[in-house]
Amino acid sequence: MVQKKRFTLTIWIFVGFFLGIFTGAVIGEPSLPYTRPLADIFLRFLRMAILPLIITSIISSIIQVGSAHGLGRMGLRTMGYYLSTSILAIFTGQVLVNIFQPGAGAQIVLEESPEYIAAAESSLGQIFLNIIPENPIAAAAEGDVLPVIFFSILFGLFVTQLKIDQRDLLGKFFEAAFEAMMKMVSFIIWTAPFGVFGIITGIVATSGFSAFKSLGFYFGIVVAGLAIHMFFTLPLLLWTLGRVNPLKHYKGMIPALLTAFSTCSTIVTLPLTMKAVTENSGASKKAAGFVLPIGATVNMDGTALYECVAAIFIAQVYGFELSLGAQVTVAATAVLASIGAASIPMSGMVMMSIILGAVGLPLEGVAIILAVDRILDMFRTTANVFSDSCGAVIISRFENAG
Repeated sequence: MVQKKRFTLTIWIFVGFFLGIFTGAVIGEPSLPYTRPLADIFLRFLRMAILPLIITSIISSIIQVGSAHGLGRMGLRTMGYYLSTSILAIFTGQVLVNIFQPGAGAQIVLEESPEYIAAAESSLGQIFLNIIPENPIAAAAEGDVLPVIFFSILFGLFVTQLKIDQRDLLGKFFEAAFEAMMKMVSFIIWTAPFGVFGIITGIVATSGFSAFKSLGFYFGIVVAGLAIHMFFTLPLLLWTLGRVNPLKHYKGMIPALLTAFSTCSTIVTLPLTMKAVTENSGASKKAAGFVLPIGATVNMDGTALYECVAAIFIAQVYGFELSLGAQVTVAATAVLASIGAASIPMSGMVMMSIILGAVGLPLEGVAIILAVDRILDMFRTTANVFSDSCGAVIISRFENAG
């Protein structure tokens, strides 16, 4: 039933996208007074949901992971692997998007065009310092995303250290709050077709069709980055650390990877992934049972790569060249926001909103990439699942080695 709804939403987003192209091309700028309010309502809905969603999703996920497994040796190795592969994926995407610059020179006129980006003006040391909030409530009120993420992770970790009854009480509260936010987000994403219609109409009416050349270039960069990560980086780790033949592992993972590609869900694919790594790649059931469910929640190499490329691409469209510090902010936000985000409907759109907010870019940029988000979701979910499977094999070998 969930897949049917997601497919239907995708159709309506494409309907909004192509209607926006038609309206912008045929009617032009006279349509803007009627279509811009649709875009504004959609973007306001997104802004409204971002911070409550971050807080509830991260804290509830941390509590669940900490309560179920603790942070023992296997847990630390698992999180170390997931953090490392996410950073490698992000680095791959950043190299490609900075070399080829798909958004540079794009002739796209957007309604909200900032004069500067706060993250680009800050030094690397200042960015890391600013992650620690002096007042987390003030940070949330100001929409300062990174300090809110940092505080939520820290709060969730200390909740896991409480007595069982206290931990369960807070765990149930934040889990219920997260479920409530999920229902709200489910409603908000159904307004996306109207928002896409309004924003695309404005882009075509003011910029023409030049936007789509840059969009195709961006699509190719993301797919190339995912291919490098899946067919070079991860197999190299599998061969050197897991001591498993990557070709054998690929062959055993074919059913799981095809399922991930078609469903865009790591959770749905989980049983097939577990079967593949234990029966074909020699991972122990203990390691697979520990590593894979956590990976389905917090490990999103493909998504992290996609979000970073998208954020830098949108900055290029606006005419900004992100500094090293700003790109570190993008990378850090992608990694931190990935905790718990896998369960969010259309997590790519939601996480993209979080990252743009952290860097200081307008949320209007989301609509530029939303047209190809569903197709890219198929590729990045496949990369996410493959990374999880490699992690299970590698952690299993280290655990067996003592």
